[in-house]
Amino acid sequence: MTAAAKDLDLSVLPPEYRAAFEAQAARVAELEETNQRQEHLIAEMHHALYGKKSEKLNEDDRQLAFEDLEVALAEVEEKKSEQVPGDEKPKRKRVAKRNRGNLPEGLPRIEQVIEPDSLECPCGCGLMHRIGEDRNERLDILPAQCRVIVTVRPKYACRTCTDGITQAPTPPWLIEGGLPTEGAIAHVLVSKYADHLPLYRQSQILARSGIDIHRSTLADWVGVAAFHLRPVVDRLAEHLKTSTKLFMDETTAPVLDPGRGRTKTGFLWALARDDRSWGGDDPPGVVYFYAPGRHGEHAETFLTGFNGILQIDGYPGYNRLTRPARKGGDPVIVAHCWAHARRKLKEIFDRDGSEIAAEGLRRIAEIYAIEKDIRGTRPGQRLSARQTRSDPLVAAFGDWLQAQRLRISAKSRLGEKLAYIHRHWDGLQTFLTDGRVEIDSNSVENLVRPIALNRKNALFAGHDEGGRAWGRIASLIETCKINGVEPFAYLKSTLGAIAADHPKNRIDDLLPWNFQPST
Repeated sequence: MTAAAKDLDLSVLPPEYRAAFEAQAARVAELEETNQRQEHLIAEMHHALYGKKSEKLNEDDRQLAFEDLEVALAEVEEKKSEQVPGDEKPKRKRVAKRNRGNLPEGLPRIEQVIEPDSLECPCGCGLMHRIGEDRNERLDILPAQCRVIVTVRPKYACRTCTDGITQAPTPPWLIEGGLPTEGAIAHVLVSKYADHLPLYRQSQILARSGIDIHRSTLADWVGVAAFHLRPVVDRLAEHLKTSTKLFMDETTAPVLDPGRGRTKTGFLWALARDDRSWGGDDPPGVVYFYAPGRHGEHAETFLTGFNGILQIDGYPGYNRLTRPARKGGDPVIVAHCWAHARRKLKEIFDRDGSEIAAEGLRRIAEIYAIEKDIRGTRPGQRLSARQTRSDPLVAAFGDWLQAQRLRISAKSRLGEKLAYIHRHWDGLQTFLTDGRVEIDSNSVENLVRPIALNRKNALFAGHDEGGRAWGRIASLIETCKINGVEPFAYLKSTLGAIAADHPKNRIDDLLPWNFQPST
């Protein structure tokens, strides 16, 4: 609320005017916040371009920095347009002029003629006749094929009277008046976040086909898509957090820091559900949350509303989730990962062939052999087998662990590895008390590998905002993949549904596991 608005005495206004004033003031405050974010992003872009000579980036670094800054700016602009009532919306410059009218003539063109519902003259004079048409060309992208969709909307008028012209309305587009179809946008998203192609490389690939689409234009498309897909990802996260058992892991997401001319370390936190190993009814899914650091408070924020068992590695940042004072829910029960415990011993064995490490590995292998036997059975059967067969082995391992810690110096490398297992001993036994719990967190580790591949190919995100868009779109793509859904088909369909004003109360229909490909 502005300073002038705060000085007004609203009590003197009639209730209906007071409510309207408060609603308008809230909208102004929201717009001011959006403007501040936009100004901040523009300032960062200018700093990256015109900063001190020592802070200037090389050409490749600048491309990545501008790419994600422009994605963020496009998302802010889309948010601003959504905040303004329909009759007040300004005409937003959706596509750079340099990309208009230069679609190669050799590209295949598919005409979609959209006729009005009726050609009857409103005055009853008979059928209208065609007097012209409007044509729009949008770039559509199919895998390994580019084409131009030409939308033709004939105009009809009556020969007898001059009471009006009939023409079909323009079909809904995600980017109104823009160049790309929803299929083209989906292709760019899959190429960037699944195939690990930065936008400037995609621009180069298109140029080889004679299509001059600048990287900044592609960034605009991604930003608009990221804005409109956010409610779907938020709903996906809500759905996952209704479960009582989830996996969580985090991986680095290097982010460019233009002020210092180098990268800083951000993190993508993966929150996943995968109950397939025991035949759970809930579909698998994953959401990647971006945070500028690895502090446990980020995990606490991302897990707001979740109560139950969390399967994790040994990172101590998760310890705050088990405290009675945990924010956002009850203290979680942690299930630690036996694969991590095994790796500690494997490191020692590979280094010096330790017989103690070899014995630990043998004991863990016996526990894993039981897990292999019961994989795919129902939780009750898994729990019964574990209590009967695994519990004695785990107890014996615990006794062996304590005996070795008394023999080995705590400062030795082996002593440090044994101490690690000891610190997480309670969590390593959680799988013995619940048949739904896995013996390790390998399921979520497999889901952070695509992030690592993208990191390797794209090197880093260009901005914190780019890290958030990265996590958001990767969430949908990876959830598609683990549900056997083709990501391009899903994103094309979902973006088309959003463009057509898909009802907000049916957002669950847009979740990846509910996608039904057209036949």
